Amino acid sequence: MRCFAHSGQYVYPGLRFFLRRSPVEIWATERQVSRFLPLKFFKSPDSSDGPAPQRNWPEYEKSLRARGDITIWLSQDAIEAWTPQKNGKRGGQTVYSAIAIETSLSLRLIFQLPLRQTEGFLGSIFRLMSLNLPCPDHTTLSRRNRTVDVQSNIDRLPNGPVCFIVDSTGLKVCGQGEWHSRKYGEKRYKRWKKLHIGVNKDGWIMASKVTEGSEQGPSQVPDLLDQVDREIDCFIGDGVYDREPVYEAVQQHSSGASMVVPPRKDAVLSNSSTDVLSQRNQHIAKIERVGRANWRGRSGYYSQSYVENAIYRFKRIIGGRLRSKHDAAQEREALIGCSILNRMLEIGRPVSYKVC
Repeated sequence: MRCFAHSGQYVYPGLRFFLRRSPVEIWATERQVSRFLPLKFFKSPDSSDGPAPQRNWPEYEKSLRARGDITIWLSQDAIEAWTPQKNGKRGGQTVYSAIAIETSLSLRLIFQLPLRQTEGFLGSIFRLMSLNLPCPDHTTLSRRNRTVDVQSNIDRLPNGPVCFIVDSTGLKVCGQGEWHSRKYGEKRYKRWKKLHIGVNKDGWIMASKVTEGSEQGPSQVPDLLDQVDREIDCFIGDGVYDREPVYEAVQQHSSGASMVVPPRKDAVLSNSSTDVLSQRNQHIAKIERVGRANWRGRSGYYSQSYVENAIYRFKRIIGGRLRSKHDAAQEREALIGCSILNRMLEIGRPVSYKVC
């Protein structure tokens, strides 16, 4: 019943298919090739000496070739759960379960389809498989996209403390279009929402939130931490998270967690009597002794590239814009997109190691 997928093999609640998609592995420049994970060699965030080879390149290469194979099937448990049971109350009954809506919306994101084309695509699958199942129409998908309960997959992570790495990026929001601007003489301007995510050192997206473009990353740290039910042993963020409320939120969630956030260049030692900013004072003192570049290498700050890689994968696979127009639907759209990326990591990823 769980949805999971990776870049060569996509598996949803009972629906499994292979597709040739390689936005994660194709890069434009050598600088990008040396930075990101899904390649035979990549630059390790823990080392600045050079690329690190992979231990499982033959298996990973085999999974890349398998993307030309398309296999579609629907499991029996998904068929049984496609239509929910009647609740025994008066009035109209729910025709499609949450698993049916989430599967349809996931197909929409992966194949970059509008809602009507999503309806037609799923209907064609049912006809080819001779399944007598109702297919959600586009109006139902649009309406249920605001209320559907998206399954959380953080419970798939192993138990134990995690390293929480945060960052944010902008996503374009669909507006009224060029025709509407010409007809009514409105000024054309881009509208943006901001996606805040938190990942671990495996690139697994543990928390996400969509806000207005004016919201800053530090203000969303408490909400991201509320989505993490694991102990945090390390918090990593870029310089924008050098705020006292961020330190306080992390310590309230996991007392004793180490903070790896670069202080501002004009930062000074804090005279506060609390222990919240004691780690920040230690970072400032160490930067004065060894320099900012050496501090980044020794403190593990370069693990920030894991969340940057996750953002890049989101924009390359899911897209750099939000298709939904309502705030609640946009939140669930981003959550489904993050869930898809997690499934990709769960099934297969390169295993790399550092060399001297």
